[in-house]
Amino acid sequence: MAKSSVRQLPLKFRTGRKTDVRAQFAALCWRIKNGKLQICLVTSRTRKRWIVPKGWPMHKQTPASAAATEAFEEAGLTGDASDQCLGAYSYTKPLKAGATPIITMVYPVHVHNVHSKWPEKHQRRRKWFSPKKAAKKLSEPELKRIVATFKPNKFPH
Repeated sequence: MAKSSVRQLPLKFRTGRKTDVRAQFAALCWRIKNGKLQICLVTSRTRKRWIVPKGWPMHKQTPASAAATEAFEEAGLTGDASDQCLGAYSYTKPLKAGATPIITMVYPVHVHNVHSKWPEKHQRRRKWFSPKKAAKKLSEPELKRIVATFKPNKFPH
């Protein structure tokens, strides 16, 4: 088995077969305010859990640009998305055809603009947290680790 310098948790598919897995791209939206790193979370539309903005692949967009599009649509944030994937996490999404396993790749988005109006403003809340507090608000263990260990000095700002 090859050694890896990245410490990711193993993916856990709770339902479906590995060939049934679908992909999403997520934005880890971050900024430095008063010298401190902040991470933005949004609430999910239905259960109002804290999550990172995420969505399905988009035609003719890179994974990072799709993540940046979700950051604007779900959180009203724009900035610079990095093509360097921070890691992946898995969860099960209830869809019309039943529960589907999803693997989500996370891309950092350095936020430069926080908009007062955005497409899903009336469906979600947005809030900034320290990385430690943001990680505690999240449900998925792999995503908690990605958020808690995020270091912005690897990305332009």
